[in-house]
Amino acid sequence: MTIRVVVADDQELVRSGFAMILDAQEDIEVVAEAGDGAAAVEAVARLAPDVVLLDIRMPVLDGIEACRTISARSSCRTVMLTTFDSDEYVYEALHAGASGFLLKDVRRDDLVHAVRVVAAGESLLAPSVARRLIEEYTSVTGAAARHGLRAERLEVLTARERETLLHLGRGLSNAEIAASLVVSEHTVKSHVRNVLAKLGLRGRIQAVICAYETGLIAAGTPSGE
Repeated sequence: MTIRVVVADDQELVRSGFAMILDAQEDIEVVAEAGDGAAAVEAVARLAPDVVLLDIRMPVLDGIEACRTISARSSCRTVMLTTFDSDEYVYEALHAGASGFLLKDVRRDDLVHAVRVVAAGESLLAPSVARRLIEEYTSVTGAAARHGLRAERLEVLTARERETLLHLGRGLSNAEIAASLVVSEHTVKSHVRNVLAKLGLRGRIQAVICAYETGLIAAGTPSGE
């Protein structure tokens, strides 16, 4: 199955370079390029791609706002691109609904891999990376007040789903969660789907954020405790 991609960046050379790399792959087709966030939103609405690459800083509408709009209106998955190596941008992009985050100096193979991973429904950042970001930039009280998230949000979960979210927050894989809960991986996948659906989360990275922001895991808590 061909992965349909929109590439959005206000720098033409960067945009065309990424498009050329991706279009050269047998399983990837770049269906449109956009020079600003508004054009990216329009292209996604018109062409219904699987993945959109969004530069964070663009005119008319920046990448984070474009990501937020796309996430709310479609199932298209987003990968954020930036030259700014700031975890703050990662955090904001993930809150906007991004499935991944790359610096523009990403290697050719890593760019292609990122698109394939995100298109397959996975998150681009490894759970351990996401956990380090949240531990550095999130305090339970500060983030909860800032984003309106409270522990009461978790009341919709069953006890086993709550355990699953706890393990997701600690960066465990499905296999590791299955071993910890003494259930099959199939059962774990079902629990993960339920957690994401009940809490309105788009992926495992947002589940990590939720686990910290609702206080299920305290920032700075070592994995496995």
